[in-house]
Amino acid sequence: MNDDNLKPLSFEDEDVLKPISFDTSNNTPTDFVPLANANTNEIKNKDSNFVFFFGVSASGKSVILSAILYYLRSKAGVLRPKLSTPNTKEAQVLLADFFENISKGILPNRTTRDKVTRMDFVFEPNNKSKKVPPIDLTFLETAGGNHLDISRGGSYHSSIDAYLNAKIPLNIIVVTSYDTAHRDDSLINEFFGELERRGNHLKSVNIILVVSKWDISGRSDVSNEEELENFVQERLPMTNNLINSYEFSKTYFTIGNIEKTGGEEKITLLNLQPAEILSDWLYKSITGYSLDYEGTFWEKIKFSF
Repeated sequence: MNDDNLKPLSFEDEDVLKPISFDTSNNTPTDFVPLANANTNEIKNKDSNFVFFFGVSASGKSVILSAILYYLRSKAGVLRPKLSTPNTKEAQVLLADFFENISKGILPNRTTRDKVTRMDFVFEPNNKSKKVPPIDLTFLETAGGNHLDISRGGSYHSSIDAYLNAKIPLNIIVVTSYDTAHRDDSLINEFFGELERRGNHLKSVNIILVVSKWDISGRSDVSNEEELENFVQERLPMTNNLINSYEFSKTYFTIGNIEKTGGEEKITLLNLQPAEILSDWLYKSITGYSLDYEGTFWEKIKFSF
């Protein structure tokens, strides 16, 4: 081999090929398309108690949500903004509609598909006991049509996926209507399966089944606990078995008397008792104490004066 043909690499000689790491020009070829970073839809500000509603369109989710918010604000205490997570303009408009319309007897509008409206609050109960402290609450409003997407092995829209995949404290209100409950049994069980697959073990999640539009039965309440039990067992046998196995709660809901005028439904008598039951379940599930907790022994003496 002739060593005279070998030439050391010189960084001062521009005609000689240089190592690629020394080429500081960042020119991207015009025929190269870069791959975008995956969208992880990470949920920010997880420090709260999240309330998620499951139910198909027209099941009554928005009515129940508006009634709970109205009860918490008008009867149980104060709902104030959470400064660390201010609500969006869209959420503020939705809340204004909820509070203004329910007092006028107007039912909420349908929710827009493929989006989650997040509403953050600090709830301060009227109860003065130290066992009944303020708590953070985050309500998630979703469209019923999106919940049908998981049927037969389907998947949720990414906006909902983000919350169900996130490691957040979940409180789930499963809503089914009195007149269509028999059609929801399979879908509700598919939803429970979705939670398990995502690592949300059912025993660690606060879940309640709500049979809405109970007024269709001809009553504004249940005559006894067995009436509700028998209804769920008959119309939702698979859901009933799972709920009993995991010892979840169940209740009924009605917004009150509703009359149709000119093709539109309007509330003529507002009934907040079912909203009170749900609000108390939610607070007790989170804190371990009811909203009407009477206080410790010494607090009772203090309150008596």
